Amino acid sequence: MSTGLIIALIVIVAAVIAVAAVLAVRARGSQSGRSLKQRFGPEYDRAVARHDGDVKAAERELGTLVERHGGLHERPLEPAERERFEAAWTAAQERFVDSPREAVAEADRLLADVAGARGFPAGTQYEEQVAALSVHHARHVHGYRRVHQVARFHTDGGARSGQAPGTEDLRSALVEARALFDDLLTDGRSGSGRHALTRPASRETKAREGHHMPWGFHRHQTKQG
Repeated sequence: MSTGLIIALIVIVAAVIAVAAVLAVRARGSQSGRSLKQRFGPEYDRAVARHDGDVKAAERELGTLVERHGGLHERPLEPAERERFEAAWTAAQERFVDSPREAVAEADRLLADVAGARGFPAGTQYEEQVAALSVHHARHVHGYRRVHQVARFHTDGGARSGQAPGTEDLRSALVEARALFDDLLTDGRSGSGRHALTRPASRETKAREGHHMPWGFHRHQTKQG
């Protein structure tokens, strides 16, 4: 076999190996992307939107979150703790009729407290707490963001930069936040969080389907807090 032929064979083999390596990397990346999309659901789309459509940048961000918080083990709540949190949320819901803003602020605090009780970073570390929740409760964590945003509107200077949330904004934020609360309260066993607490959740389900306002939150009853 001539030297030229040997060199040509070596070049061909090297090219084949290089192409195979590239395809393997792409396949791993594709698999990783599918895994992240499946794990994060709507949070995956929000991450892509935050990065202006840059999928790779979004997946790097989400991958970092998994590395940082994926090993977190949630602590089950004791029955007494669960009852205390449930009673406090029910009280906040009832307070909404007369004091929407105060009720939403209380819901924000309760989410921080129940997440902390489950073993997530303390509520005083809001961003870190939400980051960890996005890894383990990705399908409902956005409700926490919404209720936190409207609850903190005035204290965070939002009143100087935009229109204050109205009663309907506060109500819808509280409805969305309830799904995460249910999920945390029931150790995630309910899956979607919609039926975790029988009476309030069933009402909320009807509200989401357009039947009526949850927890007696009729528009003509509510007053801006």
